[in-house]
Amino acid sequence: MQMYKLPQRAFQVNDWVGLSVVIIIVSLWIASLEQLIVISAVDVAPIWVILGVLGRTYLHTGLFIVAHDAMHQNLIPSDRYLNDWLGKLAVTLYGFLPYEHCHKNHTAHHRFTSQHRDPDFHGKVAHPFFWYCKFISEYFPWRSLIVFLTNMSIIFWSLHLLWHVPFTNLILFWILPLILSSLQLFIFGTYLPHRQVPHNPNFLPRLQGNLYTLIWSFCSCYNFGHYHWEHHEYPHVPWYQLPYCPSWRTPKD
Repeated sequence: MQMYKLPQRAFQVNDWVGLSVVIIIVSLWIASLEQLIVISAVDVAPIWVILGVLGRTYLHTGLFIVAHDAMHQNLIPSDRYLNDWLGKLAVTLYGFLPYEHCHKNHTAHHRFTSQHRDPDFHGKVAHPFFWYCKFISEYFPWRSLIVFLTNMSIIFWSLHLLWHVPFTNLILFWILPLILSSLQLFIFGTYLPHRQVPHNPNFLPRLQGNLYTLIWSFCSCYNFGHYHWEHHEYPHVPWYQLPYCPSWRTPKD
């Protein structure tokens, strides 16, 4: 097997930051899963179970954010191969999603934002439930859903039969966080920013920020909710730099 060679151009600061983000999120995702699926959920206080589910949800969302930055070539800007490989790893861990399909959809989203050809947009600005169903169908088409169900069935039965992992734990700390993560990405990263554009205040640039704004933006959806306009205006800026983008636009004629 041919060894991977580092790019001739040395890693820049953003490359190292992006690589660090991947290592942190993936490591925490694996470590938390390993610890939580073996606990006795019925013997643990409900608050700890809830915190475990919410923590896993946030890490699950982080996997998609990693893949999203890779789609914009923001994860490892100096090395396209490593950038895309890490993006594929992230969406595979997220839900066995095809990276190329996600990349194609997201490119269309930026090219036809809030228009008929935008896969993330419901043309009639429908009820959130129907918009969510369309959103999921675009990223989880039947083929991807079959691949997901097949792989998860193999993994779940293997863990249950070989290591006696309870199905309850797998559902609580793997499937439920995945579902909640999809809702988090939809609500904060798609529905609220793109509802009734261009008159939606959620899609306007931010004039100023404070500590509360930064914390809420990070916790809600890794800055892609509160600073969504900035992301569309500066798509090659990684998620952790969005709060520092120029945030005022001149009205267009």
